[in-house]
Amino acid sequence: MFLMENSLVKDNPLFLPLNKDKTVYDGFITVQEVGLKSHPECRSIPPPQYYSQLISEMETLGWDKLLFIDTQFRTLRLKAEDSSARQHILTIKLKSKHPAEAPECSADLPVPLALTWTAQSTLEQIHSQFLLCLQSLAEFWDVLDEIDTKTWILEPEKPSRSDTMRRIAIGNNVSIKVEVDPRHPKMLPECCLLGAEHGGSCLWSAGRNPDSSVLHNLRDVLEIEFPSPATHEKSDFNVECGICYSYRLEAAIPDQVCNDPHCGQPFHQACLYEWLRALPTSRQSFSIVFGECPYCSKPITVKMAAQKS
Repeated sequence: MFLMENSLVKDNPLFLPLNKDKTVYDGFITVQEVGLKSHPECRSIPPPQYYSQLISEMETLGWDKLLFIDTQFRTLRLKAEDSSARQHILTIKLKSKHPAEAPECSADLPVPLALTWTAQSTLEQIHSQFLLCLQSLAEFWDVLDEIDTKTWILEPEKPSRSDTMRRIAIGNNVSIKVEVDPRHPKMLPECCLLGAEHGGSCLWSAGRNPDSSVLHNLRDVLEIEFPSPATHEKSDFNVECGICYSYRLEAAIPDQVCNDPHCGQPFHQACLYEWLRALPTSRQSFSIVFGECPYCSKPITVKMAAQKS
């Protein structure tokens, strides 16, 4: 209070105290009122019962589930474990009128997090709902965990629990992009072959075996063995771009490959597009540029790089 008073008088030298405690000034403005106007964040300080309610709910839930709480006791991170012992984090941002107001909840999930909240809800109840959500996605994560451990993943570089896509290395600058449905993870995923003489979606010509895993079904349908960490080094697939001589260009990896089997040089889409567009011998039709491979001079095409939103 003393600091606020000194600041008030310093900023407003014409203010005169009207009482000996110096809490009322000319114009009937109190130090507290001026302080709140100068610091709007102080207006949203929760009442004392907010903190007692929060402590009571955490004691019921269990303090061992609390990973983090900020200095304002507004943001909490609770840990949870699914049936396969995978660790997950639920972030909760409480409102000043908790529990009357619903908190903001978020987690690293492949589907929207839908939790029910009423004025009588507690942190224990919301944590239980989160566990049910994790259980419904356990099979989805089982599928991706098998793919991650038994194949070489080119993209994403560091998959999160919300990622549904994997780009799997096959070899010879060829890879397959799979998209697993979180709600139907055992179905054969949507796939697209990438690389020389590829680039189209897969049309499954064989049925899946419901008793086999998704990865096993992919092997049977494509009639290939995926390179794995047990048989190959990841450096075998980290082929640098033939134009910028790097593997990663921001988040992109070389995904455009010369179709000539004697060349097969990979390029980043953006690099190849800019290279061909700068050559006077290249021609463009709508979003596709036609030109010559920078290495073997054989015909090569590339689509215009997608614009970032």
